[in-house]
Amino acid sequence: MSHIPGRLRFEHDAVASFADHRADGRAARSRTPRSAHAEFDADPGRDPLGIIERQNADRLPDLVPLRMSRMAESPFAFYRGTAAIQAADLADSPDSGRLVVACGDAHLTNFGIFAAPDRSLVFDLNDFDEAAIAPWEWDVKRLVTSVSIAATDNGFGAADAEEATLAAAASYRITMRALAKRTALERYYQRSLATELPGMSASSVKALNRTLKRAAKRTSSRVAAKIMETAPDGTQQIREQPPTLLHVDPDQENRFSELVAAYRRSAAPDIALLLAQYTPTDVARRVVGVGSVGTRCSIAVLTGPHGEPLILQMKEAGRSVLDEYGRLDRRPGRGITALDAPADGGERVVTFQQVLQSSSDAFLGHLQFDGRGFYVRQFRDFNASIEVSELDPPAFLDYVRACGHQLARAHAQSPGAGFIAGYLGSNDVFDRAMASWAQEYAAQSLADYRAFVAAIDAGRFETAPPQ
Repeated sequence: MSHIPGRLRFEHDAVASFADHRADGRAARSRTPRSAHAEFDADPGRDPLGIIERQNADRLPDLVPLRMSRMAESPFAFYRGTAAIQAADLADSPDSGRLVVACGDAHLTNFGIFAAPDRSLVFDLNDFDEAAIAPWEWDVKRLVTSVSIAATDNGFGAADAEEATLAAAASYRITMRALAKRTALERYYQRSLATELPGMSASSVKALNRTLKRAAKRTSSRVAAKIMETAPDGTQQIREQPPTLLHVDPDQENRFSELVAAYRRSAAPDIALLLAQYTPTDVARRVVGVGSVGTRCSIAVLTGPHGEPLILQMKEAGRSVLDEYGRLDRRPGRGITALDAPADGGERVVTFQQVLQSSSDAFLGHLQFDGRGFYVRQFRDFNASIEVSELDPPAFLDYVRACGHQLARAHAQSPGAGFIAGYLGSNDVFDRAMASWAQEYAAQSLADYRAFVAAIDAGRFETAPPQ
């Protein structure tokens, strides 16, 4: 970009207008037509089961069978646990030439409701373990494929599934085009209150109300009442529930206060001062999710001056699968120049979560332990996810539109919003390409799932009773 003289006493960059960015996006169609996204070209040498084995090798061995069992429950559960496989499949896929801060795992159940610091309930992305600076198209493809697979899992017909994938892609496109016309500050401040989601069907309202009721019950005090018990000396301690909730090994327990102190140094000043009023009193390993099973995750109990519990989650964060399997090192930064991906996994997750969410947990922080990165957040702070399997077709359509909207809002925080809007355009060419890709990749994921189940039956993967 050229430098021009200005009022300031130094030469500064020319201000690139929205029209310039949009024109660049339109021009990118000549290099990568929007229709080029429609086909999934499988690498003949792809090895999805090998990728699962590679991931298992660095996980806690006693929990790997549980991960395999959870992934085997259904094609959608399998898809949730295979972000690494999709990243590998996307590594050589066409893109428009613009990177954003990407979620990395934007499937339907990684959106949800949670409390903002001002205690209002918002709807947004809620999982950032795989966040990275990557092509924006990768997140959209992850989302629309999850729509196709979930629709089939719900028993919807092919027409309903296609309509839903088109709706998700269209919602992303329409929202991005609208947001790109707003100022960067207006985009930054926009958020979606869970109680004010627009255009919902009657069944959507019922589903939302059920979720809000669940969210109201998900607090530290309620968790403590369920998992804590009184020890012989009168103190409160975590009641073990093997294998999903067990006290950590003595070495980690002896260093518990040290770990909390390291986390506190990464927290915002007001939170660090607040945490100084709490004393670390217990810590236990806890199994979470589908894709995360086997990673090192603990819940920490801190007790306040009135005996009140504050429960934090400390979760391992390694290298993003987009980077590791998507080979991002081969894609030079285009569109992100003011933000580098932190080398530490915990800091990476925290940094990118704060970029992508409209309101983030005030307790976010990070630390390192035994050479591994961890991020920290408050555990059970009015958070709940929509039960996708319970949605009828009209409610499902509303939900996928809401997810497409929020993904666009997240991507619009990166400097490429005008470019992406120009590339997408006003017609449905991109939407239809995404729907076609989703159908093809859903079929590939189903084939991978069947191969996975067959490998379990053949003894290649050990399973455990689901917990």
